[in-house]
Amino acid sequence: MSELDHNLAALAPYLADVGRYGILNHIGGQAVPAASGAWFDTTSPVDDSVIAQVARSNAADVDAAAQAAKAAFPAWRDMAATDRKAILHAIADGIEARAEEIALCECWDTGQALRFMSKAALRGADNFRFFADRAPGARDGQSLPSPTLMNITTRVPLGPVGVITPWNTPFMLSTWKIAPALAAGCTVVHKPAEFSPWTARILMDIAEEAGLPPGVWNLINGLGEEAGKALTQHPAIRAIAFVGESATGSAIMAQGAPTLKRVHFELGGKNPIIVFDDADLEAALDAVIFMIYSLNGERCTSSSRLLVQNTIADEFERKLATRANAIKVGHPLDPATEVGPLIHEVHRAKVMASFDAARAEGAKIAAGGVRIGDTGQFVAPTLFTGATNEMTIAQDEIFGPVLTSIRFATEDDALKIANDTPYGLTGYVWTSDIARAMRFTEELEAGMIWVNSANVRHLPTPFGGMKASGIGRDGGDWSFEFYMEQKHIGIATGDPKIPRLGV
Repeated sequence: MSELDHNLAALAPYLADVGRYGILNHIGGQAVPAASGAWFDTTSPVDDSVIAQVARSNAADVDAAAQAAKAAFPAWRDMAATDRKAILHAIADGIEARAEEIALCECWDTGQALRFMSKAALRGADNFRFFADRAPGARDGQSLPSPTLMNITTRVPLGPVGVITPWNTPFMLSTWKIAPALAAGCTVVHKPAEFSPWTARILMDIAEEAGLPPGVWNLINGLGEEAGKALTQHPAIRAIAFVGESATGSAIMAQGAPTLKRVHFELGGKNPIIVFDDADLEAALDAVIFMIYSLNGERCTSSSRLLVQNTIADEFERKLATRANAIKVGHPLDPATEVGPLIHEVHRAKVMASFDAARAEGAKIAAGGVRIGDTGQFVAPTLFTGATNEMTIAQDEIFGPVLTSIRFATEDDALKIANDTPYGLTGYVWTSDIARAMRFTEELEAGMIWVNSANVRHLPTPFGGMKASGIGRDGGDWSFEFYMEQKHIGIATGDPKIPRLGV
């Protein structure tokens, strides 16, 4: 039996189970269908087959979940932080125990390759452990004495929060948002993306088995314009943490404005990877390829614009096209596969529209530019050359395995091109000149920058973007800054010398 056949056989019982029972909501500790009785189908991008029916929630379901989170909040807030820590560690244990199941289901649901999703499940466990260990110190503050006051600060959890996660790496990103919220003492209403709801249900089951009290974490499924919109507008929800498109973030901000919701957005990007002619070119080539073609190019931090110096551009682009054409596109459960199918036919059509745009604007398609097969949502890894930064293929987020190469002459040219975009999430700089690296990173408009490296996530560091790429930061104490309120308490230490009025 091949490894692919083995993985398909391992997936089969999970697929049969979810097909039999569907994907339900989870509200107040109970698995329930949508109040209206409505459902929608979730399909696999591998072969377009229906995976399961999913509860199609509306405002009534959101209200039930929000009220459950509100009712559960006082007890969860007041629970000893060490007890919350123990529960979050138990969730991490459960993730590790079901890591193979999570990876297989995630691959079938999203089209992501197993070589990446097998690690994503374990990264989810790491997220829970990291924030579990920080839970006991989440409320810690400072002592800031003044001549007449002992000033102290503390933090308190915000209350019920809404978490809306995307479809590209849904399991890991759900843990990245939910773990710090729970560690801070907040309760949660989670709405996963409608294209990839399966592993959110598995994660909910793991949390319940780990002893999470009913109502602390609630799951609602549905469409963004129905369930998502109702969640962003609900008065009991104090904040919204969202990962997705910039336009959707703008809409959420408007929807939450009447109830003065706090928002945390991780949004789109058109991230540059800048390769100077003094770089380690073989390592840079590996990084360029990995950062755009891994995870099917469907990630916000992908380096979708290559800025390459004129003096090395011909040879670098030639090698890049050869490597892109050699990438193995195939079934996501085949361990040899490097790029799987895109999430959905709607998204595949959007990505392929960039091929026509490239031709119309005068760029060259040096690799890919075609759909692969008639079944499933497979697209060849694609490279555009001869592009300028004014082209739509250099400005619009394509969110697929598509790289636009732009040439530059000088450091100043590279900086101008890199910053000439509405986005500012990440940047990657390849050079052996450390002084140049320091100058360039200082001026590069991006929230996260890696020098002579691919994207390597370090959990204590801040994660987030500038401009249209987001608001706020995740990671370390920055996550608690979002999910908690700061309080100042001033205690008089002597004569307060209060002015006397009316005497």
